[in-house]
Amino acid sequence: VRLANMYSEDQVQLYERGYGKDPAGLAFEAIKYANERRYDVVLVDTAGRMQDNEPLMRALSKLVALNKPDLTLFVGEALVGNEAVDQLVKFNQSLIDHSSTANAETKSVIDGILLTKFDCIDDKVGAAISMTYITGQPIIFVGTGQQYPDLKSLNVKSIVSALLR
Repeated sequence: VRLANMYSEDQVQLYERGYGKDPAGLAFEAIKYANERRYDVVLVDTAGRMQDNEPLMRALSKLVALNKPDLTLFVGEALVGNEAVDQLVKFNQSLIDHSSTANAETKSVIDGILLTKFDCIDDKVGAAISMTYITGQPIIFVGTGQQYPDLKSLNVKSIVSALLR
């Protein structure tokens, strides 16, 4: 869990309590901690979750239900192409299936997409477009490196140019 205070641009604090803890409870504690200190943003990183691993997806659904995040992002690798589309679809469906608040009309519990390694795909952007089309959700950020400044907004003009090459 990362906590950021917007009053101090260079401050990002890690709220870490060791392994083996309940992720939903840990996120709840981190949000409480952030509220007490007037932090504006809490980023909960659940680490890798295989969309076909039911216990992990149930734990993630519990985290979402307990903490009611303002924004839920799917993080996937741009390099895997259409496999990322399959991961996203299964991940979203698994969240819906294990959610206590989803109903028959629920199409997506994911609010957006973050694609990592986006600087490595050149003209192979079709999967990214498919991901937004299938979910109806935007690509919020693309990762182009290892540092925080390497998270960038998607440049739609560059995507269109890559498709037209």
